[in-house]
This record gives sequence, structure tokens and C-alpha cells, in this order.
Amino acid sequence: MTSTSTLNPAQKQLWLAALKPPMYSVAVIPIFVGTATAFAQIDRVDWPIFGIFLISAIVIIAWLNLSNDVFDADTGIDKNKAHSIVNLTGNRLLIFWISNLFLVLGLLGIISISWFERDFTVLKIMVLACLLGYSYQGPPFRLGYQGLGEVICFITFGPLAIAAVYYSQVQGFDFSLLAPAVMVGISTSLILFCSHFHQVEDDLAAGKRSPIVRLGTARGSTVLTLGVVSLYVLTVIFVLWGIAPWLSLLIFLSLPLGIKLINYVKQYHDQPTPISSCKFIAVRLHFLSGILLAIGYIFSVYFKIPI
Repeated sequence: MTSTSTLNPAQKQLWLAALKPPMYSVAVIPIFVGTATAFAQIDRVDWPIFGIFLISAIVIIAWLNLSNDVFDADTGIDKNKAHSIVNLTGNRLLIFWISNLFLVLGLLGIISISWFERDFTVLKIMVLACLLGYSYQGPPFRLGYQGLGEVICFITFGPLAIAAVYYSQVQGFDFSLLAPAVMVGISTSLILFCSHFHQVEDDLAAGKRSPIVRLGTARGSTVLTLGVVSLYVLTVIFVLWGIAPWLSLLIFLSLPLGIKLINYVKQYHDQPTPISSCKFIAVRLHFLSGILLAIGYIFSVYFKIPI
């Protein structure tokens, strides 16, 4: 692989895009929100478990990102993607085995949590999450090519991830997990949904029936609007239902970013170059809304506000 010290600025930008550092928020946010939800219930955090889970999640996301580039290279959908890690290295096999190494390391971290707790529930949940993650792009499933990526993303990073993190702290489940699981699932799925707008032609050529290919960019922008709005409407519903603390309404502080995403997609939905940036707005929305949600759960303990 090329040393970054020998790269020119343009090449460094391509490598930065290929490594996708902003996307690792999809690993961080479920860990923070799931732990905050557990803290709101038991008023304590097992910090070693938190740390191992956080590192393991980041490593597993590295596996997911690299393996997806490998599988996309196999279908030819990334032939015009300059920042594909496979295209940059020219070595598909190397990236394939590096990605598998990350998966093994991530699962070893999860195994260590289960071993310490003498309970393999967390491992079972995370193995299921990894299998779903593989099914997104991995053969023979390639469910993302059938337009099911957002569903997989919602389940994996919402209910499964939040439940696994919560269980690692509490060794049990609670119905109130529905609220953070749905909210994190929606905000994560919005990132993936936004990533389709700029690559309609490549998706069509490769036979990928992404939601934007099926809907068209105009209707896709409407669906995106509904997705963003649902994030806030459901928060209010969960609070009124009594399964989320009132302070989870802090998520509304991210509303200006949500409005920015809606307006940006409405304006540029059919322009591939500018619309490619909308996923980064979605990443910021996911991160900020997730942090605010976690803060709401944490502060609910100090202000003695029951869930």
C-alpha cells in the first residue's frame, strides 16, 4: 500500500474519502446511547465493558467498510469510484484479508465481554448484527442491491446494537429500549439513504435497485424529509408514551441540522456532484442527535426524572 507521506494533496483527499473517518460515528453513537440508556436505569457504568465495546464496534465498522469496497469491486459498481480502497491499492485480495482481520479482532473483543460476564447473549446479538451487515453487500445475498440496505441498517445499528450495549451493562432487557433503538436506527439509515442520490447511473448499470433508483431522486427527497421529521415526531411520542425521559427532547437542538439536510436534498437531489455531500450532513445529524439523546438519558438520572 502507498505511504501517505509520498502522496500529493489530491491523493491524500482520495485516501481520506476511502477510509471514511466520519462514518465511524455509526459505531460510536450506539455505544454511547446504549450505555446512557443503561445508566438511566442502574445509575452506574461498567467502564471497562464500555471501552472494549467501543473499540470492538469501531473495528467491526472498519471490517464493514473495507469488505463492502471489496464486494462492490466484484460487481463493478465502483469502477468509476476513485476513492474506493480497492481501486486505490489495486489489491483486492489484500483488502479482503485486512477486512477479515478487523472482523476477527472486533469479535474477539465481544467474546471477551461475554467471557467476563459468563453470559454469551451479547455475542449472539453481535454475531447476528455482523451476519446482517455481511448480507448487505456480501455474496450470495447482496440484499443492498435489492434496496434492503436501509432496513438492514435500521435493524443492525438500532435494535440490535442498542440491545447488545444495554445488555452488556445491565444483563437484561427493558421495553424502554424501543425508544433509543428506533431513534438511532432512523438516524443511521438516513446516512445510507443519502449515499444513494449521487450514484443512480452507476447503480443502474450494476443492477443495484437502491431506494433512489426505485423512487427517483425527487420522490427520494420527499422520503428523506419524512425520515428526518419522524426522528423528532417519534421522540415526542416516546416521551408522551412514557418510555423515554423528558430530557430526550434535547434532540430538538439538532433540528436546525435536520432542516438543513432536508433543504439541501430538495435543492440538489438531481445533481450528482453537489448532492454527494448530503451524506456528510446526515452524518453530522446522526452524531449530534445521538449525543443529545445520550445526554438526555444521563441528565434524567441527576434530575431524578424517571423513564
